[in-house]
Amino acid sequence: MKRTKHAQDISDRFKEMVEEEGDSISTEHLKELTLLIEAGIDTALVESLESIANKVEGLAQEIRVDAERFSQ
Repeated sequence: MKRTKHAQDISDRFKEMVEEEGDSISTEHLKELTLLIEAGIDTALVESLESIANKVEGLAQEIRVDAERFSQ
C-alpha cells in the first residue's frame, strides 16, 4: 500500500536525521512512529472521502430535483 510505504519513508528519513545528530532511535520506537504516521494519513484520507461523499450526496439531490421538474 502506498500509505504504508510513505509512512515508512517518513520514519526512515526521521531516523536518518536523528542519527546525523549523533543520537539513535530504537527499532520499536521507529515502528511506533511509522504506525502513528500511517494513522495520520488514514485520518486525512477519511476526512477527504467524507467531503467527497457530501458533495456527491448534494449532486444526487440536485439531480432528483431536476428530474422531478422535467417529469412534470
